[in-house]
Amino acid sequence: MDEHDWLVERFEMERPQLQAIAYRMLGSLAEAEDAVQESWLHLVRADRSALKNPGAWLTRAVARICLDMLRTRKVRREQSLEASVPESIPRDPDGINPEEEAELADSVGLALLVVLDRLSPAERLAFVLHDLFTIPFDEIALMLERSETATRQLASRARRRVRGSAMGKDADLAVSRAVVEAFLAASREGSFDALLALLDPDIVVRSDRVAVSRGAVRELRGAQAVARAVRHLLERTRFAQLVLVDGAVGIVMTPREWLLLLLRLTIRGDKIVAIDVVADPAHLHQLRLAILYN
Repeated sequence: MDEHDWLVERFEMERPQLQAIAYRMLGSLAEAEDAVQESWLHLVRADRSALKNPGAWLTRAVARICLDMLRTRKVRREQSLEASVPESIPRDPDGINPEEEAELADSVGLALLVVLDRLSPAERLAFVLHDLFTIPFDEIALMLERSETATRQLASRARRRVRGSAMGKDADLAVSRAVVEAFLAASREGSFDALLALLDPDIVVRSDRVAVSRGAVRELRGAQAVARAVRHLLERTRFAQLVLVDGAVGIVMTPREWLLLLLRLTIRGDKIVAIDVVADPAHLHQLRLAILYN
């Protein structure tokens, strides 16, 4: 086997791991594939004496590429919602296979991708590489060009934001979660009576300007009307997952129009009294979001 064939073989061996890292870093399958391909170009141009461990070398390369891409994305943050992470489903039907990315987004967790996008590029890299791929802090520190102590602090700060450890301490999350889970189940099953049982008779739904521009009604009142609208929305939704929104239980979802939506639910007792539909990316980035763990 000549040197080029050996490089190709090693790269293909590492590709699944590189793809997994890049997707969690970038939240887009197309961008992840670009990052992995760029790491191959770096590999073929690299000094062969530096390739004692091609797997580690490629991991560092793809991590740095993703870091640069995230920093560039941060600079051009004036973006439409479709350009905002997570790009769970590509819009171009001739591009990446939608089903392939749908399965990948589902396996990673839409809520995790949404929350990761609230981290700085350095926090995201430290958290993803250490907490999700168990890469040692001393190696991550080299990629970030920071001390190991500073890198540990980045990961710790990211971990707190992802897990929402300081959120929701005063709220009865167990009761709220049970209500929201039942609401989601009834919506998915199309059970109108079950939905009505969870909604306050005077419930109000308010949609922001972006949601309205996509066809949502600005305001909707009454349990009957809301139940019909919610059931229709969930029928058009690929993914819907629970998430903490400013310490309260909400739902993040992606309807088939590729629009990321966040439902902020106000719950009193065991009834939902209000739902705020948030689709404006500027508003989404101001919210404190965290994964709701079991």
